[in-house]
Amino acid sequence: MYVFIYLFVCVFMFNECVQERLLGAALGSILTGVVIFEQRKSIYESISQTQSQPHEPIFGRRSRHELARIWNKAVDKTLGPLIQSLSSRGW
Repeated sequence: MYVFIYLFVCVFMFNECVQERLLGAALGSILTGVVIFEQRKSIYESISQTQSQPHEPIFGRRSRHELARIWNKAVDKTLGPLIQSLSSRGW
């Protein structure tokens, strides 16, 4: 008789432990799902807000021309002596 009561108590405690773990897993999964959903929602909202605003070019037309002029000047200054020496050799 005592063995039956002992087994009943062990099975009941085991089931209680399993139930607590399942409840914790379910609540953790739900919480994780809610957090991920809210983060994705905020990301999509921020993307839609930035896409609706008109884009300004990083460099305007004047800045691009100035950048090209500075680049060409730097290349000429860097490679100028090499080009002169190759030109003097007849390349």
